[in-house]
Amino acid sequence: MDITLEIFDTFIGDRLYATILPASLTSSANAFNELGNAFNATLSLFGNPDSYVYQPATQYFRLEPSKYVYLSAWPRDHICRQALSLYLITWIFGLLLYLVCASLSYIFVFDKTITKHPRYIKNQIRLEIAQTMKSMPMMSLLTMPFFLAEVRGYGKLYDAVADEPFPYYSVLQFPFFIAFTDGFIYWIHRGLHHSLVYKALHKSHHKWIMPTPYASHAFHPVDGWAQSIPYHVFPFVFPLQKFAYIILFVFINFWTILIHDGEYVSNSPVINGAACHTMHHLYFNYNYGQFTTLWDRLGGSYRKPNEELFRRETKMARKEWERQIKEMESILKTMEGEDDRSYHSAETTKKDL
Repeated sequence: MDITLEIFDTFIGDRLYATILPASLTSSANAFNELGNAFNATLSLFGNPDSYVYQPATQYFRLEPSKYVYLSAWPRDHICRQALSLYLITWIFGLLLYLVCASLSYIFVFDKTITKHPRYIKNQIRLEIAQTMKSMPMMSLLTMPFFLAEVRGYGKLYDAVADEPFPYYSVLQFPFFIAFTDGFIYWIHRGLHHSLVYKALHKSHHKWIMPTPYASHAFHPVDGWAQSIPYHVFPFVFPLQKFAYIILFVFINFWTILIHDGEYVSNSPVINGAACHTMHHLYFNYNYGQFTTLWDRLGGSYRKPNEELFRRETKMARKEWERQIKEMESILKTMEGEDDRSYHSAETTKKDL
């Protein structure tokens, strides 16, 4: 994350902090004698602008800083500045990534006939986006300490290929990461379905019986953060190349959108694709995995997607809808009690089926 932080500082952060917290604050504080000394002591603890020396975050490129890098009372290595910058990066970049990728998925991939399903919620896309916009600031705040610890050198992120722990690790780190996070997320996700926490945390995401790509990040903030923990724990347990970490961060967000796109292309018994995840949204207690079906098979929670989902003529047939709803409602009653959702069509509410 230090590479991302350096890019942010070079093009935005240096000028921003030089404007809102200019270095002149330091000299002004000195005029207050003891108060000034205490202020300087604090600066020396967290980073002193007079002693800051630019060091590139990676050996593969160098972003020469402008004059503004030395004009703020908070130098780049000030812990408070790093925390605030990482929070803003996580929030704004995460939100932009969500909006762009979910919109592209909705326009070019999402099967829009799903919006005719009887359990598609009234104004669903607007509600999915609103839930995400509401949750993203808190999710970003909860995530920021992981990134801050990485930037300050507590993780096992490495830069050069020469630093990899053994040959070919630069390639093997990707399947290692997938395997580690897949198993970890399975148990967190399954735990979120426990009766003691489901209604308080995970129900917000299960509001979407027939999700769209915009539902991918529409979580309760603690729920979304909890399911992201494995991604952030990995580089503190295993080595991970810096650029690989950025690539995996983008991939994870893209994958989360992909399994909510409603286009059931893959009927693989191994990959937990959109069809598998639709089974999870419809029937709640199946297919908790993120990338594969391995842990669902081991944990006895795997459910093969209905064959009807892979045929255009049967995927959205009324007979299939009725079968889905009949089973879904019996499970929903056990999980939630009364259904408090407002569906889009009066003709397809429970009483008409």
